Amino acid sequence: MGTKTANWDDETAQDILRKKATLPGALLPVLHDLQARFGYINADFVPEIADALNLSRADVHGVISFYHDFRDRPPSGKIVKICRAEACQSMGCHKLENPVQDGSVTVEPVYCLGNCACAPAVMIDGKTYGRVTPAKLKELLS
Repeated sequence: MGTKTANWDDETAQDILRKKATLPGALLPVLHDLQARFGYINADFVPEIADALNLSRADVHGVISFYHDFRDRPPSGKIVKICRAEACQSMGCHKLENPVQDGSVTVEPVYCLGNCACAPAVMIDGKTYGRVTPAKLKELLS
């Protein structure tokens, strides 16, 4: 999911909501578009989504918190997704977490980037890399 981080704007968010609200099963398309536009889904906007789609706030919050791609706060810096699937675990993906814990990046665990033959794999701002070592990850982030 390519993400553009921008300051939250209720007017733009309302426009996205209006355009998608009539789709069958509109919640996911609305959330995906908000995430793509702002980089996160503002928790203060959840009641608006719920009202427009005739859902409870708990339903909307439940979907946002269930899917790992949705964030409820803006990401900091680069977005680094570290694959935690079996192939990457067996090749030491856990060693990749420490080099990126400095606060300048948003780290997200994912469960398969589809790059198992080149484990361990990471995705940085939408681009996938394989056979990543801690040193290579530091290099990719600099």
